[in-house]
Amino acid sequence: MLETLKYLIGSTGVSGFGSKSTAEEVTETCPDLRSITVIITGATSGIGAETARVLAKRGKRLVLPARNLKAAEEAKARIVSEFPESEIIVMALDLSSLTSVRNFVSELESLNLPVNILINNAGKFAHEHAISEDGIEMTFATNYLGHFLLTKLLLNTMMKTAKQTGVPGRIVNVSSSIHGWFSGDMIRYIGQISRSKSQYDATRAYALSKLANVLHTKELAQRLKQVDANVTVNCVHPGIVRTRLTREREGLITDLVFFLASKLLKTIPQAAATTCYVATHPRLLNISGKYFADCNEAWTSKLGSNSNEAAKLWAASEIMVSKHAKAVFDPLSAFDYHHM
Repeated sequence: MLETLKYLIGSTGVSGFGSKSTAEEVTETCPDLRSITVIITGATSGIGAETARVLAKRGKRLVLPARNLKAAEEAKARIVSEFPESEIIVMALDLSSLTSVRNFVSELESLNLPVNILINNAGKFAHEHAISEDGIEMTFATNYLGHFLLTKLLLNTMMKTAKQTGVPGRIVNVSSSIHGWFSGDMIRYIGQISRSKSQYDATRAYALSKLANVLHTKELAQRLKQVDANVTVNCVHPGIVRTRLTREREGLITDLVFFLASKLLKTIPQAAATTCYVATHPRLLNISGKYFADCNEAWTSKLGSNSNEAAKLWAASEIMVSKHAKAVFDPLSAFDYHHM
């Protein structure tokens, strides 16, 4: 009850920010580092677009990967019209396709750009069951697995950039408090919904993908620490906002729910605040493996803090993204794979 009251009144936490803080406010004290390059997925609309706009205002060079290049060019045009000196590169990327992820990284490497900050922001809520070209349920493939591979392939560049510049790299995974809605065996459920739609529940699948983002953060933070990399990774809950993600369906009931919940909903500038704070604020130097909400450290679900589950998901993910194997999930034996 107390936490809800703090949220409603916008009470600030130890960071000095709270639920009512905006992305511009939390980045006001950040240095103007025009040599910093930021990759932001899902930046064509909503929270991602506001994140890109504010970071462009602070002088960052942006790389905007997108499936819809026309929408990305329009997003770029909006930012440039407001900040004419912005340097923004639009590139093709379909996160549901592992081949597309590899192609994007290959093209990025050919540009010889440094990579200081990676914001894994893109997300989708698939009401209808669908399978990716790689045989993975679409929500999981887009929200988590594509980002897992993208991060994996960019790590060497990020570590090299941090070593050469002395500026620590930062990875931000955008999750959701909805990750706490998932319970049960993650790998078994991924296998079930990747094989057929009989067990598919859109909300549970979305919650699973967001839990995967949390566990990815936890395991990756440990691995980066082990190799003494000057790169951190944290995840965030942006808050609930009326965006295209939540408004895929229109109707009287949806409108009524949003009306009743309006006092709990954030504006887009407020929803982008935590991502921008975690990506840029000096206070978070060397902070890694944490979960943030309303610009302050918060608690994950019990499953989201389970190191064994994080390690198990990582192992399964490595199999799923392997170029030499096609994942074939068996709900009875967790997972296995066959060479192509």
